[in-house]
Amino acid sequence: MTRRPFGPGPDVLLRDGTPVAPVAVAQRTAERRRGLLGTDAVVGALWITRCPSVHMVGMRYPLDVAVLDGDGVVLHVGTLQPWTGLTRPRRGARATLEAAAGALAAWGVVPGSRLEVRRRPG
Repeated sequence: MTRRPFGPGPDVLLRDGTPVAPVAVAQRTAERRRGLLGTDAVVGALWITRCPSVHMVGMRYPLDVAVLDGDGVVLHVGTLQPWTGLTRPRRGARATLEAAAGALAAWGVVPGSRLEVRRRPG
């Protein structure tokens, strides 16, 4: 079986203004629907716009997720298991960030952190 990692993305994820990881942004409908399905690992993170909740049906590996409001403030952080994990809809949720299990803690992402994407020139 061929390994299919996702990433690293072309942009930079900031936590409270500090760069923490490469990030890709899923904006188009097809990108948002696909998410990380069909991959075996993630390098960095995937920011899914207009996505207040996610499920893990079809996923092969656990993920950390952060549910974000419209300003990028983290409302919830959790680790989801393949096939059974999901996030509940939350008031004010506008986006979801997905990363490898353990990554959000390593990056210092907790509820109340502010995340943003810094676009790389080019």
